[in-house]
Amino acid sequence: MPRDVAFVQLEADEDATSVRDRLSFLRGQNVLLIWPEDGTALTRKLDLVLIQREAMRRAIRLAFVTHDPQVVLHAQDLDISTFETIGASERGRWKRGRGKVFTNRFQKPKDEPNPEDLMPVASRVRGPRRLPLPNAARLALVVLVLAVLLGAAYVVVPGATVTLTIAKLPLQADVLVTAYAGAAGIDAAGAIIPARIQLVQVTQTGTRQTTGALDQPPTLAGGTVTFVNRTDQPIPIPSGTVVSTADGTPVRFQTLTEATLGAGAGQSVEVSIQAQAEYAGEQGNVGALKIVVVEAEWADDVTVSNLLPLSGGQTRALPVVTQQDRDRLRAAVRQQVQAQAQAELQTLLGAGEFVIDESIAITPDSERADWQVYSAEVGAIASEVTLEMRAVVQALIVSQRDAEQLGFAALSRQIPRGRTLDIGTLSYQRGPIETVAPDSVTFRVFAEGQVTGQIDTAALRDILAGRSVEDARLYLTSVYQLAEGTAPDIALSASFDGNLPRLPARISILIVEVAP
Repeated sequence: MPRDVAFVQLEADEDATSVRDRLSFLRGQNVLLIWPEDGTALTRKLDLVLIQREAMRRAIRLAFVTHDPQVVLHAQDLDISTFETIGASERGRWKRGRGKVFTNRFQKPKDEPNPEDLMPVASRVRGPRRLPLPNAARLALVVLVLAVLLGAAYVVVPGATVTLTIAKLPLQADVLVTAYAGAAGIDAAGAIIPARIQLVQVTQTGTRQTTGALDQPPTLAGGTVTFVNRTDQPIPIPSGTVVSTADGTPVRFQTLTEATLGAGAGQSVEVSIQAQAEYAGEQGNVGALKIVVVEAEWADDVTVSNLLPLSGGQTRALPVVTQQDRDRLRAAVRQQVQAQAQAELQTLLGAGEFVIDESIAITPDSERADWQVYSAEVGAIASEVTLEMRAVVQALIVSQRDAEQLGFAALSRQIPRGRTLDIGTLSYQRGPIETVAPDSVTFRVFAEGQVTGQIDTAALRDILAGRSVEDARLYLTSVYQLAEGTAPDIALSASFDGNLPRLPARISILIVEVAP
């Protein structure tokens, strides 16, 4: 696409006369005529011919942005470039347009006579040879030529350079864009652009610790105690003999087997014991040397002690799968499915496209029991539960370029008359999502740019020709919106009378643009 392109947005049913009037503000530029999205304009070939002639007269190079097949056909006949979108015009090559007026010698009529055949007739009508001019006449001719040359120098030699500092004006647009999966194309008037629904199938697996508990009977602590004889007689120790601790609330145990304590003081025997049922659980896990009491008639004849701690007493609860465990696991795996789908959707994007993250959702058809497999049912004894989920995820995908084109159209509608949009200053920003539906989404697009003065330098040279410097400054200041704090700068060269040259071609117009 050529640089310094001026955009002209056509309205529906606009005629060739209005377009030619709009082109009158442009000269020597590249102009892109943009057909309206609704309706059409300039469908006759004659309209395009008239516009092309006006463009050629003003040294304008034309190109069209249109979907109208009739306009495209006429443009091809006239050798004018056409594009589907503004973006395509930036990448495509512009044709120069048909400007042929004269024919060559091969296109002359077949019955045209040859020059040799006309020579006899030409010799009869040729006048007699004239005699040479006398010296006085020659002198007069020389003086006349010198006068003409001096007059020409008076007109041609003087030059001037006029410098204008034009202020750029900022433009902003806020467009609420609707991206709809059923839209056939861009609707600038309704701020609608097409969107497409993309489907991906993913599988994810997740595991969660169970939180349910099933109480079990507590276990009894056990160990051994050592009985020591304090007499000379043997002492039988029956099974079920009760021994206990002495500190605080006694914890009672009973022997599990029969034993006999040998005769003689100091004789000892080791016997297995177990906590009684009412002392089940952790309370039966007493420390070493805590059991010192024998609850029997012969208790004074012996001593008892546990040399090692007793263990094995505990209160038990088995882990159980609850419905809450499965619900929370399902919610976590669904998030994993959507995250994986989001990553895969990025690989399916075309140039300039983006995914509406808020539209990523599992399709209702995916909510199938055979696509959600749990490792354990509710109430099953398990320390963890696993879910394998398969799902089809859909999302809306939108073209960033389509959204920016709506922002550009909104800016174009704000361009004041006599100004043109500076394409190099355009910037776009996508705003927050407003609403999301399965087949549509609305979001905001913020567009910014700057417009600069549109000056027909050829016409301005004609106006300034022959004016005094002060008169020219006054005119320029009153007609053009110059940058604040600046004034027209007029520099003369080889001026005989202090005025601007009378020949417009000897006036150079320099335009300096400054940001606001």
